[in-house]
Amino acid sequence: MSQIHSSAVVEPGAQIGKDCVIGPFCVIGPNVVLGDRVELKSHVVVTGDTVIGDETVVFSFAVIGEIPQDLKFRGEASRLNIGRRNRIREHVTMNCGTEGGGGVTRVGDDGLFMAGCHIAHDAQVGDRVIVVNNAAIAGHCVLEDDVIIGGLSGVHQWVRIGKGAIIGAVTMVTNDVIPYGLVQAPRGHLDGLNLVGLKRRGVARSDITALRAAFQMLAQGEGTFQDRARRLGEETESDYVREIVAFVLGGSDRSFLTPGG
Repeated sequence: MSQIHSSAVVEPGAQIGKDCVIGPFCVIGPNVVLGDRVELKSHVVVTGDTVIGDETVVFSFAVIGEIPQDLKFRGEASRLNIGRRNRIREHVTMNCGTEGGGGVTRVGDDGLFMAGCHIAHDAQVGDRVIVVNNAAIAGHCVLEDDVIIGGLSGVHQWVRIGKGAIIGAVTMVTNDVIPYGLVQAPRGHLDGLNLVGLKRRGVARSDITALRAAFQMLAQGEGTFQDRARRLGEETESDYVREIVAFVLGGSDRSFLTPGG
């Protein structure tokens, strides 16, 4: 049996999973689906065509599934899908998608979204992502698995951030970031690799050495950034380096942050 506080408003049509806890003054819209053991603290609003996965906890005053902050939005059908075991802290906002972005915003599993951060329309967020206090992810962005976004940072619309990358605090990111990259400074410079994150995940020394060599080749090799990446793909035996190559050669609406650029 789920526990629903007497002051909460659960509109007809909402689907509430097993053993959910819905606190005081929460508002749950008619097209919302909550998985099992979801907990909403007090004063949470969940609206729109929104799915929240099992064991996710949403803290007070978060607004989940509202319409996009996009003047092109005309009320078309759109969705927000949130995975399992996320922690969504106070005053976080996550918006549904738009027709121009595929109609769905997605958030993966096991993420931590700290107080005041924003996930905009049509963003695609992977697993184990951490978005620190008051950071903002703009529309159509892609954050791959294990990305960390520092506090008070902003990610420009359409930007892709590769797996395992870390963005320092108070940083504006306007171009794509390679997997495992380290970005910092107010206007976002690619300053190296996220070596701390790689070591914490137990990545083999040989792979870290290969990544360091790949970074140097991307920084100093001949030809365009994409040309250097292609040569890396032909020469490397590291799966981690191949991830960077695939990312660089993949489709994008932005250019790249480059080493030393």
